[in-house]
Amino acid sequence: MNWETRVTKLLGIQYPIIQGGLAYLAYADLAAAVSNAGGLGQITAMSLPSPQALREEIQKVRSMTAKPFGVNYAIGQHGRPFEHMLEIAIEENVPVVTMTGGNPTPIIKRLEGTSIKKLVLVAARRQAEKAEELGADAVMVVGQEGGGHLGRADIGTIVLVPQVVDAVSIPVIASGGIGDGRGLMAALSLGAEGIEMGTRFIATQECVHAHSLYKEALVKGTESDTVVIKRSLGAPARVIRNGWTGQILQLEQEGKGYEDLKEYISGSANRRYIYEGNEAEGFAWAGQVMGRIKDIPTVQELTSRMIQEAEDIRMRWSK
Repeated sequence: MNWETRVTKLLGIQYPIIQGGLAYLAYADLAAAVSNAGGLGQITAMSLPSPQALREEIQKVRSMTAKPFGVNYAIGQHGRPFEHMLEIAIEENVPVVTMTGGNPTPIIKRLEGTSIKKLVLVAARRQAEKAEELGADAVMVVGQEGGGHLGRADIGTIVLVPQVVDAVSIPVIASGGIGDGRGLMAALSLGAEGIEMGTRFIATQECVHAHSLYKEALVKGTESDTVVIKRSLGAPARVIRNGWTGQILQLEQEGKGYEDLKEYISGSANRRYIYEGNEAEGFAWAGQVMGRIKDIPTVQELTSRMIQEAEDIRMRWSK
């Protein structure tokens, strides 16, 4: 069947499926696998230690696939500078740059005049309108079901996506709670022209940096096994519920500020869980879609299954 949408045409991909930025996990193996399967894989730039490391990762992706891929910039990490990392993407002329967190204005302005496509993750209608005004080529809209950082308003994907579709003229990509062919078709029926998946791509064989215990937690857990932390800091984010996140929530309830929380919510605490499987001393991002994850397939197997599920739905609808 024909899967062409404005998103597939914009990005030069076969299927309207984008892999999320996935801090500390989205590297060449996963990105190339997603792109080779017909979607858009991504590298997470700001998890890398240096501009040279990013350049090497971009070149590694290119050695593994001839298809388009993206570089994600998580720009809301307490003011960590990103400009030197962005220059590498420009020098390497990557096909796509995506922006999550923070103010995307500097990146969009810097990319003006290049051929690089600009995608911005938003969690509210006004943010989407602003991204379009700034010159974004498309927006990715995440509902409160999603993993990682979310919007401050608890608006679900099924309500938020059509709001944004009606508010902007650029393509909309749905994110949050999507992990199979039914989610893909639901997103398209809401007016989105593509989907972004984060949590589901962690539970794949090519997400080689994720510890097996992390992947097993995604398979065994239910939609009730996530919790939102950092609300008190104005940066709500969904994680797997465990003892460590319970301590974070207790500190927040006690009115503790960033200085008291920073060791608990740090990148080091995140890496202890996702790299070492040390859930007693760390946390891991995950969306409610973990309740729909039942296996750890290859990216190709997952993508083929999703497309088959979606095409079966199309056939039923056509009857």
